[in-house]
Amino acid sequence: MKIGLLFAGQGAQYSGMGKSLYDNSREARRIFELAGPDIQEWCFEGTKEILRQTNITQPCVYTVSMAAYEAFLEELSKLPEESVNELEMAGMAGFSLGEYAALTAGGVIPDFETGLAIVRKRGVFMNEAGKDENGDNRGGMIAAFGERERILECVEASREDGILAGVNFNSPVQTVVAGDRDALERFKGKAKEMGQIKAVPLSVGTAFHSPMMEPAVPKLRELLLAADLKKPTVTVYSNVTGKDVMDGFQDGEGRGENSAEGLWFSDIMANQAQSPVYWQESMENMIADGISTFIEIGPGNTLSGLARKINHELITMNIEDHETLVGTIDTLKRLIGGETVGDAAEESRPAERKEV
Repeated sequence: MKIGLLFAGQGAQYSGMGKSLYDNSREARRIFELAGPDIQEWCFEGTKEILRQTNITQPCVYTVSMAAYEAFLEELSKLPEESVNELEMAGMAGFSLGEYAALTAGGVIPDFETGLAIVRKRGVFMNEAGKDENGDNRGGMIAAFGERERILECVEASREDGILAGVNFNSPVQTVVAGDRDALERFKGKAKEMGQIKAVPLSVGTAFHSPMMEPAVPKLRELLLAADLKKPTVTVYSNVTGKDVMDGFQDGEGRGENSAEGLWFSDIMANQAQSPVYWQESMENMIADGISTFIEIGPGNTLSGLARKINHELITMNIEDHETLVGTIDTLKRLIGGETVGDAAEESRPAERKEV
């Protein structure tokens, strides 16, 4: 059975996330202890306002996702070998920030500590890029519901001399738009005028994955070049292209102290901060590669919901706490045993969260 792992992104955070994993899993507790007391406090007790700060959100969501992943591996190790052999981790993808968790799980980033150090600084760089000279947020994001082409027409008609772009292509009926405040106001008005587009402002700090993030790119590239990045051990699907992240890579000797793969990933992941997330394309390529069972790793279950909007026949599960971990392992055992797919998946599926 081919399994696809999906790692949660920014926006999925909530107070108390990861606490039951910490309390019930040795491996999850190890991750939180490596993360340190500040991240534990933010995850377990942080208010909505604290967790909304980009420089806090990113390391917290990354930590919870990696704790959930390690708890998942811990539980898999307890299954009979013949059951584990029935499961093939055939692909991974992470939404925006979640791509760093996917790259860690996929062997590109060598370990959790390295990944956390990168993500901590990424959050700071992106937070700074989104502020004006007074320290106020320069922009934001809107979830637009309707046909993609219609939404992009609205973007072009609303941009004028500001920053405005389609940045998250989530499903056939959902595209997230990011830009400066004035351009977003024009977009809301134009969407109402055009009709057939529903515009919902998102509670985020700034305009992620838009040209507003350009100042963060060279800082991220330098940071990533200093990490010992390797080729993935499993197929990882890129936000920037929706394809296998190694698509187009040409092996070589690299340059200076940097390997060819180190240069490759530093460029891709630095540009990812200002590039759109082609999530629908990532999912469609995973499905085309034979993956029809997906496990969402990390806080929330937004990605599971998006997966079913892209293809309603997919089997989806999620792991965000001890209860959903137990439910997912139970579902996998039943699927391996040949139980009817729909019954097994529906029984363990939690109520879908509403964040984007």
